[in-house]
Amino acid sequence: METKQEILFAKTLEKVRKLAKEQGNCIRKEQVEEAFQELALSAEQLELVYEYLEKHKIGIGEPVDLEETLSEEEIDYLEEYKKELSTLDTLNDGQKEAITISAMAGEKEAQQKLISVYLPQVVEISKLYAGQGAYLEDLIGEGNVALTVGVTMLGCLENAKEAEGMLIKMVMDAMEEYIAETAAGEQEGLKALRKENKVAEKAKELSEDLKRKVTVDELAQETGMSVKSILEAMRLCGNSIEEIEKPR
Repeated sequence: METKQEILFAKTLEKVRKLAKEQGNCIRKEQVEEAFQELALSAEQLELVYEYLEKHKIGIGEPVDLEETLSEEEIDYLEEYKKELSTLDTLNDGQKEAITISAMAGEKEAQQKLISVYLPQVVEISKLYAGQGAYLEDLIGEGNVALTVGVTMLGCLENAKEAEGMLIKMVMDAMEEYIAETAAGEQEGLKALRKENKVAEKAKELSEDLKRKVTVDELAQETGMSVKSILEAMRLCGNSIEEIEKPR
């Protein structure tokens, strides 16, 4: 069981990671030390924290080159997508504020324009999450969806200055949620694969002993697995385990 100290450490580390992402994937040592002040970490323990942050592409004191971790496929996609975005109109601060106010009032045209304004920022934010188990294209897609929803929710704000913070947070939350869902899906996939392998191996062993195909019930008794689990494993592998007699 985790101690209160370990729980606090994990929460603080996650808070530091989020702060770094909000700052362009960069954080100062002073900020890290302040965050962990309550835990009174030693110099050696702080160094381990810095190593952890660097492994997660967070710059200590200065930003890291996020594009260094992208695959060739992602770089090609990014270049093409940026070309598309380069055709969008650029707005000065005054124009951006005016459109934001109109979007807050519920004007559909203004909301669409505001989406265009923030599309390049979605791209930059996606780089912060690259290399964490999700494709860059998918991250951008999730961010764009969040942005599209976000511009319709600005009416709850008191002033236009709050809009950017709200939209950026929604985009980041969407990407983090997608990464978490992707990781969970991969874990489920690994569990299913292990189950398939176990059933196939046991079926082969039992079939060799009995000199014939085995039934699902026999395999369940041998492995301790339920009949339902074995049938599910058979289904997942397309009923391709030859040593098992197909249920009628």
